[in-house]
Amino acid sequence: MASTNPYTALLALLPSYPLQIATITAMEGDVARLVLPGGGVLTARGAGAVGDQVFVRDGVIEGRAPSMPFVQVEI
Repeated sequence: MASTNPYTALLALLPSYPLQIATITAMEGDVARLVLPGGGVLTARGAGAVGDQVFVRDGVIEGRAPSMPFVQVEI
């Protein structure tokens, strides 16, 4: 059954915030400066250390992200 509340119906149409992976480049108190893999820069609240890869959503660090080892294959 569809919601009869117009505000709830509007919120259902809006996209949610995506979960992204970023690398912490600087920390000042509980505010971190992050770099996304594509080169974007953002700030977020949370805990971590410089160099950590973290999950971030809507300006909040949600936790550490697993780091993937770099493997180069020559063909």
